[in-house]
Amino acid sequence: MAASGLQIGQTVSEDDFQQTVRRLGGSGAFTNVGYTFQYSPEGTRLELHVSDAPSFVPATFENLVWFSDDELVEKVHSEVPLFRGQLPITGDLPDQVSEALQAILILQKVPGRVDYLRVARGEDGPIEAIAYTVTGGAQIVVGAVSFTGAGAAEQAPLGDAGKQLEGSDYRRSLIVSNEERTFLPILLERGYLRAAFGKTQAKVVRSDAQQVVADVTIPVEEGNQYTVSAVELSGNTTIASPMLRKTLHQHEDQTANPVQLDEDIKAMKMVYGTRGYMEAKITADATLNDEQHTVRYLIGIQEGDVYKMGDLEIQGLDSRTTARLEDIWKLRGGDPYDSSYPKQFLEQASKEIAEIGKWETKVRESLDPSGKTVDVTIRFDPRR
Repeated sequence: MAASGLQIGQTVSEDDFQQTVRRLGGSGAFTNVGYTFQYSPEGTRLELHVSDAPSFVPATFENLVWFSDDELVEKVHSEVPLFRGQLPITGDLPDQVSEALQAILILQKVPGRVDYLRVARGEDGPIEAIAYTVTGGAQIVVGAVSFTGAGAAEQAPLGDAGKQLEGSDYRRSLIVSNEERTFLPILLERGYLRAAFGKTQAKVVRSDAQQVVADVTIPVEEGNQYTVSAVELSGNTTIASPMLRKTLHQHEDQTANPVQLDEDIKAMKMVYGTRGYMEAKITADATLNDEQHTVRYLIGIQEGDVYKMGDLEIQGLDSRTTARLEDIWKLRGGDPYDSSYPKQFLEQASKEIAEIGKWETKVRESLDPSGKTVDVTIRFDPRR
């Protein structure tokens, strides 16, 4: 109603109705906008017929550190009635929000220009958010980073990780990515399997024409700490479970640590690689018991086919040295491939060619799914 621009008692013509339809349709918030009206002695009754746009995404504020998100949404909503924190991916409603944010900055005497960007995951992924950023003013940087709600044992490692952000350009997306990549693993490896982070709060602590410094507070919701009730293996037929369990550090009655479990699964894949199972797929499914605060891990294994040694190519060395190293290579065509062997070979090769210099090495394993072979290319470059 507010976005229509019409008010009870206003003198209108049909041109005003058509202008309202264009305004609402151009916002992108609706796919269809129409109207009907009836004259009466009391006045004209107008009915607007709209269909909501199918897709709305969150509006995010990357570095508007002078206000909380709730304050910004409230201030913008007072000027752009259709905005309540979500935006359509088409239309001019994002532009209206940008103009309202610009007016807020001018009112607060904050220099800079408000720009926005439609954010997608990957080059061809769907748009997931519309991010607003202040540019052209003072540099906005992260000051101190603190965490609220975390236990005493977690405060120190979280604080140490947070120091990595200090002095960097303030970007909400940067902080969120650090929550997922750096801060969350600290909680997961201590058994807080349902840990989550609240909305980051920024507080300007120093400001001048060149730089704005904002301290960051990240709310932490640890939840319950879980222990392991069982770790089970399924799907393995060629390698016995006792051998595979040697790679595991997660055992019954221990504090759950999915970060370590991920490393254990990588080690388990390496075991399979030594026997030629180059496409073994290993996943861990977790079943949580929220009443007893326990987790049961089921490690599922799809072994796949055995790959054999294909062609060997050594690059970067003279022909005589290349021939010498080819003789040292012990895996022959048709042998079951061993993914650990290239490392062993390079240790021996470095001794063999030490007299002609020091080398940087790169190993590329090319899998041929149709022939079930592995071609190996080893590149030697003089070490700088």
